[in-house]
Amino acid sequence: MSSEKSADDARQVWDVVVVGAGPAGASAAYAAAVAGRSVLVLEKAELPRYKTCGGGIIGPSRDALPPGFELPLRDRVHAVTFTLDGKFTRTRRSRHMLFGLINRPEFDQRLVEHAQKAGAEVRTGVTVARVEQHGPAVPDRRTVAVVLQGGETVLARAVVGADGSASRIGAHVGVKLDQVDLGLEAEIPVPATVAEDWAGRVLIDWGPLPGSYGWVFPKGDTLTVGVISARGEGAATKRYLEDFIARLGLAGFEPGVSSGHLTRCRSEDSPLSRGRVLVCGDAAGLLEPWTREGISFALRSGRLAGEWAVRIAEAHDAVDARRQALNYAFAVKAGLGVEMAVGRRLLTVFERRPGLFHTALTGFRPAWNAFAKITRGSTTLAEIVRTHPVAHRALSRLDR
Repeated sequence: MSSEKSADDARQVWDVVVVGAGPAGASAAYAAAVAGRSVLVLEKAELPRYKTCGGGIIGPSRDALPPGFELPLRDRVHAVTFTLDGKFTRTRRSRHMLFGLINRPEFDQRLVEHAQKAGAEVRTGVTVARVEQHGPAVPDRRTVAVVLQGGETVLARAVVGADGSASRIGAHVGVKLDQVDLGLEAEIPVPATVAEDWAGRVLIDWGPLPGSYGWVFPKGDTLTVGVISARGEGAATKRYLEDFIARLGLAGFEPGVSSGHLTRCRSEDSPLSRGRVLVCGDAAGLLEPWTREGISFALRSGRLAGEWAVRIAEAHDAVDARRQALNYAFAVKAGLGVEMAVGRRLLTVFERRPGLFHTALTGFRPAWNAFAKITRGSTTLAEIVRTHPVAHRALSRLDR
């Protein structure tokens, strides 16, 4: 751990400070800590804390977890029931697990504990007001000042912003967003007889609003029921959730938690860094535009951010720091950025023709097989479009 002389006392300078202790922040902290660097995680909430999230762990999420991490799965999904605004019900099944379901408080807590075991330190209940890379709070050009509410300043060689979709670090970097959606969710405790009917099976409903869909994810004695659609249709989105719950026969059960959350997708030209500050996960607007799946993007971008934050911390001048930040941006865009570009195209088509997606997934075996492979992590949407001529031609025609 390094230290710097500031005025007449010695002040600790962390190699990497991570703002936010969700999946992206915990992954970044773990990656930097296992590299032997001093790492501090700053989290405004007390852990564990609830997050509005379906809690689906698909293959890319599983593959991005730290070695030895045991998923706290509440259920293993082998079947998906698809409906089109409550109609044309069809269930597809798989002999192999498609994906797992977790509760976010438990999952996030375990990720943080993994980072701590690797050597990261965690402070909860602290809010970051801003970061400064110039000015009297910054002792030299290799240091970033993280200013907390109340005036305390934490110094770092590199900062990773993983503080969610309303990120203050993202605002510092200048993150630009071109898609904002509203997700509403209810955690509904149900009797054992109801829970048994849902065990191992999820429901996906292609919704009545452009680009909308709903889901039911079973987690033991609780069903996570939610919907998502474009921001600006708040009343209609709330009505969709209420109607969705009613037609599922769940209106008589009192939700344990009802919550809402805005998801935000980055513009293609949005920056991922500024000086010695990187952003990842929701703070960078990194998520799949069509499904709005964010956990795998958080885990993968967080790991990359942690690895490149280490290199930035080692940089002795602004030129080298800039080079490493550009390498981080290239790594994100070459992988996650390509997936997002395909997701944007699919969302555009889905907004116009949700029935086409329903028909394909429920009646066309290659489409269902692709869905299963994507959820298991053996391929991606981008890979399918790139390598399968039929998929490429079909999407190109639909684009027009």
